[in-house]
Amino acid sequence: MTRIPLAALEHGTLFADRHVGPRPAELAKILDVIGVGSLEELAQRAVPESIRESDMGLQLPPPATEFGSLAELRELASRNRTLTQMIGLGYYGTVTPPVIRRNVLESPAWYTAYTPYQPEISQGRLEALLNFQTMVADLSGLPTANASMLDESTAAAEAMTLVRRAGRSKSARFVVDADTFPQTIAVIETRAEPLGIEVVVADLADGLPEGDFFGVLLSYPGASGAVRDHEALIADAHERGAKVAVTADLLSLTVLRAPGEIGADVVVGTTQRFGVPMGFGGPHAGYMAVHAGLERQLPGRLVGVSTDADGNLAYRLALQTREQHIRREKATSNICTAQVLLAVVASMYAVYHGPDGLKAIATRAHRMAAVLAAGLRAGGVDVVTDSFFDTVQVRVPGKAADVVSAARDLGVNLRLVDADHVGVACDETTSRDTLALVWQAFGVSADADALDLDTDDAIPAELVRTSAYLTHPVFSTHRSETALLRYLRSLSDKDVALDRSMIPLGSCTMKLNATAEMEPITWPAFADLHPFAPAEDAAGILQVIKDLETWLAQLTGYDAVSLQPNAGSQGEFAGLLAIRAYHRSQGHGERDVCLIPSSAHGTNAASAVMAGMRVAVVKCDDSGNIDMDHLRASVAEHADDLAAIMITYPSTHGVYEDTVREVCALVHDAGGQVYVDGANLNALIGLARYGKFGSDVSHLNLHKTFCIPHGGGGPGVGPIGVRSHLAPFLPNHPLQPLAGPATGVGPISAAPWGSASILPISWAYVRMMGADGLRRATLTAVAAANYVARRLDEHFPVLYTGEGGFVAHECILDLRPMTKATGITVDDVAKRLADYGLHAPTMSFPVAGTLMVEPTESEDLAEIDRFCDAMIAIKGEVDRVAAGDWPLEDNPLRNAPHTAASIAGKWDHPYTREEAVYPAGVSATKIWPPVRRIDGAKGDRNLVCSCPPLDAYQS
Repeated sequence: MTRIPLAALEHGTLFADRHVGPRPAELAKILDVIGVGSLEELAQRAVPESIRESDMGLQLPPPATEFGSLAELRELASRNRTLTQMIGLGYYGTVTPPVIRRNVLESPAWYTAYTPYQPEISQGRLEALLNFQTMVADLSGLPTANASMLDESTAAAEAMTLVRRAGRSKSARFVVDADTFPQTIAVIETRAEPLGIEVVVADLADGLPEGDFFGVLLSYPGASGAVRDHEALIADAHERGAKVAVTADLLSLTVLRAPGEIGADVVVGTTQRFGVPMGFGGPHAGYMAVHAGLERQLPGRLVGVSTDADGNLAYRLALQTREQHIRREKATSNICTAQVLLAVVASMYAVYHGPDGLKAIATRAHRMAAVLAAGLRAGGVDVVTDSFFDTVQVRVPGKAADVVSAARDLGVNLRLVDADHVGVACDETTSRDTLALVWQAFGVSADADALDLDTDDAIPAELVRTSAYLTHPVFSTHRSETALLRYLRSLSDKDVALDRSMIPLGSCTMKLNATAEMEPITWPAFADLHPFAPAEDAAGILQVIKDLETWLAQLTGYDAVSLQPNAGSQGEFAGLLAIRAYHRSQGHGERDVCLIPSSAHGTNAASAVMAGMRVAVVKCDDSGNIDMDHLRASVAEHADDLAAIMITYPSTHGVYEDTVREVCALVHDAGGQVYVDGANLNALIGLARYGKFGSDVSHLNLHKTFCIPHGGGGPGVGPIGVRSHLAPFLPNHPLQPLAGPATGVGPISAAPWGSASILPISWAYVRMMGADGLRRATLTAVAAANYVARRLDEHFPVLYTGEGGFVAHECILDLRPMTKATGITVDDVAKRLADYGLHAPTMSFPVAGTLMVEPTESEDLAEIDRFCDAMIAIKGEVDRVAAGDWPLEDNPLRNAPHTAASIAGKWDHPYTREEAVYPAGVSATKIWPPVRRIDGAKGDRNLVCSCPPLDAYQS
């Protein structure tokens, strides 16, 4: 036996060898088909020499093993101090039922799923989201809710713009109740300023201010904890031609009258306390519900009910799905994601507890607060709030800081409101022992049990809820753990996620979300941190944040990074705000034109409009590249008012354009700034850096390149990297100075570091891959895409290639000639892939009638070949239609997908049952779609967005 030195054995298998799919022999075959001898030769031939860096000198730590990375994260977690959190302000202690934590939050069947754009193989998560919408609609008292928002503050900002476009008032004023969470007021102000909206913050306890306004935002309960009857105020606003939005604590609405019952037009908030840990700020599913007539104005996503080809009930995304890609600068919002994974957790929390259970949790939190207030009053302490749900504000003149300090010494975090006031918020986790500690901090001694007997509730009788909610059977059927476990399994079995199939979605980068990366997110030391707790409580997570900011800056060539944006769309917005603020600081406020190529992501144009810019479209040439002549003409036309250009690199067409340096120079010479959309960064890491070839700012999709899972359509993180001159204009935050520069543009998310609890995922990815592993991943992804392009080009022509016939990390297959010749559409091919047990690539983006394929570096050759073989087999089926073997309206493609039920009984199709459900190569990989093709138009005409009766739509 050959002796192997300990040094060679110490670290075991490198994580990169687990993350990267193709084994050495498989990679050799891939490279042979491409026609290159090595990954390095591929880099030299595919990536333009003008941007390629042979030695970046990255200062990244050497790659750690999975075991080593987890050990480091445990040590960092141990530096956090998870006190009992009673700060409130939209973040509360909650108990995630273990059955939900294990079988949703920690289950790859849920967290590796993609946005349900292929609804026939997404019925499980669509049903869970319909439960979420039903829960929100019922509790808010409004008929329609969407499938979640990014957080409460951005939901409130979206409510502001919704009521403006839906109303008739010509006023530019929006009135916000002063008793609103400070982070929400700040985010609204950030959003309002570029749009020319004047935000008026006023104490509305005595009524509305004078003058015109298009909308009002009320809080219920308020930031102080006070519960007020807003019915008369809402009626007054309506009388004056304004619409009213209400931010509401969803748990409180189990015991308080629903805002919809007192006239609210829009209700927004967060579902964080429905089983989703605080996580130092996120991710959490915000929500929005609207009055009848406003549903077609809803931003984000909306799940609707329709029927499939057999007349059975089926779910799909309704109305505005991907509206940004259709309407671009005319889109009503730039949101193209949601917080699906967290919305599923929240909806299952409601399913598990049911209406009685939720009411019991809310009542207990309220009783804790009532007893707490009684004990303080008995001890001579001035409790300011008389009517409240779970939060009391206490007046201790000149001693507020001392009380908060004393509470911290006892292990409890209270809210320091100002020098004279302290806020105390109770929640699901509050106990009588907790109350004793709070009383002690105030210098009071009390007996909770004795006080409980003599203390009345603090909710006014006229605000006590009497209407029913959560009456659908789904909220009463799965109350035992066994029942919920089976329900969750039945739903996940209806979906195709990354744990069952490759998801070759171009522009979406559905790569491995490694278990070692995912494990830390539910550790209490990360999960139970309040985002507004003192910084010394969060030393560990702040170090994770600092490390990640440093590493991302190095990998992209930028000087500074902000991790606050909690979605790529929000990163775009933040980056454009930085550009706008920079121009103004230079005395060039007139610069407001943003050039955007016609191939760009639709959110680019929508984000530019949100940032107060005018969009000018730059044409693309026949090769999919930016039309340089048109760009020069556009730059010349806007020489005096050019603010920026937004480009995607590699291009949205999946090509390394060799003119990118020239593009940047043209815009810079004209006084503009360059924004590079980071959606395709997975084709650049270790090869080239935005900040080194001319870009000034980029957002980075951590849910693409850096392994945060898509979770069925969210969570996401979209941090921005900037060069030094833009660093002073990164987002800041009113409740956490460490989150950004004092001169920043204001917060764009509710929490200082956005979705902080999932940042350890990306930290672990970079830590375990190291510089060489990241470069290897990039080149393997590029190799896989070129392999797919080579294998499929003769069957489905590749629409765009770069120099030498290479693509970047994705390729666009042109199905338009096939459709023109046969009538078989891109939809038919996408649905037929479900019969092959595969998820379809991205359909009709960025070019209608095409499929954009991105295999990523994580898929091994067998899976890539399975996809290629299926596509080739499908082309053979198309040829049979063309030859007349099967009629256009009755063939396996037009009728796809096929369910198990569809092949039972009478069969009168010109193809066999076996051809329908066991096409070439499908055996052990068979996945049965739960429904047949869904009628989307029917669902839009008859919009149903909450749980239908159990027997509805059955054939």
